[in-house]
Amino acid sequence: MRISVFGLGYVGCVSAACLASMGHEVVGVDVNPAKVELVNGGRAPIVEARIGDLVEQAVRAGRLRATTDAAAAVGSADLSLVCVGTPSEPNGSLSTTYLERVADQIGRALRPGHVVVFRSTMLPGTCADLLVPILELASGLRAGQDFGVAVNPEFLREGTSVHDFFEPPKTVIGESDPGTGDVVAGLYAGLPGEVFRVPIPVAEMTKYADNAFHAVKIGFANELGAVCQALGVDSYQVMDVFLADRKLNISPAYLRPGFAFGGSCLPKDLRGLVYAARKADVSVPLLSHVLPANEAHLRRAFDLVTAPGLRRVGLFGLSFKPGTDDLRESPLVELAERLLGKGYDLRIYDANVSLSRLVGANRAYIAERLPHLGDLLADSVAEVLEHAEVCVVGSTDAAVLEALDGFRGKVVDLVRVPGAVAHRDRKDYVGIGW
Repeated sequence: MRISVFGLGYVGCVSAACLASMGHEVVGVDVNPAKVELVNGGRAPIVEARIGDLVEQAVRAGRLRATTDAAAAVGSADLSLVCVGTPSEPNGSLSTTYLERVADQIGRALRPGHVVVFRSTMLPGTCADLLVPILELASGLRAGQDFGVAVNPEFLREGTSVHDFFEPPKTVIGESDPGTGDVVAGLYAGLPGEVFRVPIPVAEMTKYADNAFHAVKIGFANELGAVCQALGVDSYQVMDVFLADRKLNISPAYLRPGFAFGGSCLPKDLRGLVYAARKADVSVPLLSHVLPANEAHLRRAFDLVTAPGLRRVGLFGLSFKPGTDDLRESPLVELAERLLGKGYDLRIYDANVSLSRLVGANRAYIAERLPHLGDLLADSVAEVLEHAEVCVVGSTDAAVLEALDGFRGKVVDLVRVPGAVAHRDRKDYVGIGW
């Protein structure tokens, strides 16, 4: 198929490259010329396992290119895949600004027979009540008759998103009509996992159900880890027993005590869901307390770092998750911001984060939260170790773990380094939940 992909962030870039690798002809669309230039040069605008090779191969084969010209991209495609962001507003509600803008751009170039697929996360009713009217007004055509509309949420985990694309747990297609659903299902022909063809509002809600539960699992594991630590119990042994029950306690995904969750999905989607529930006068005491529980866990980490009373701190890791350079709502960024605000002398090392490579939402976010990041970033692990009296381990990078063996200062472990159980009796080591 000929596909235009709107938005070349994590979801859009991975979707575009993977679809191109499956033989589709793909053109990526983004307002950021830096991202467009990177893709056309055969380079990925994001850090993600395997994505660099996929982009390079697809561009070299002539199956992937990028542009800032939305109309030309729609005009050359049979299907448009919308992967733009839906960030939180200050009150926690969902921002649909980018979705509305792209819907208008697509609508102006829309031709009969085209299929518009929304992959962005949005609350039920957003597609039918907001986006479809924009498409119809801009095009003069009727959805479900002249053109197709579908919602196709993604279930990609940053760091393993290419693997997740080709090995999906499920494929969800909310369709305006059966013919449109057939077209979207054809995109993923040959991939494993059950396919659900459902009404559009059901498809919109499934991503919120997944992310809300993932956040609950993380919060549960973190609180359990904190209690186990206080009682002198190994939380990982407890969780191994808990996870042995595959019938009632489901899968082990996310159920490992560690640091707070973050990123561009879980916090935003929880806020959006709680806001929508509150607006509908529905009480959700569990969901409404997941983010405060996550905040409490972040404060727990801050207290561990500051407890020794030492001022020079080294932080290993800054992105919200290993294997990615995504800094949006990263708890490590928040921890760094709080330490700086309290006057701590901070140095940071993250192998995947380079100020010169940050683009788009990533760059805007860090400019707001850590505007002097360039002064804090170290070029090597050794530079951080030479500076630090306290080292905060928020990364499983092999170079970091190896170098820590010779460090004689305080260590605050947020990731459970290898041999963590043996370290627990050391006065200069503390784990956040074990």
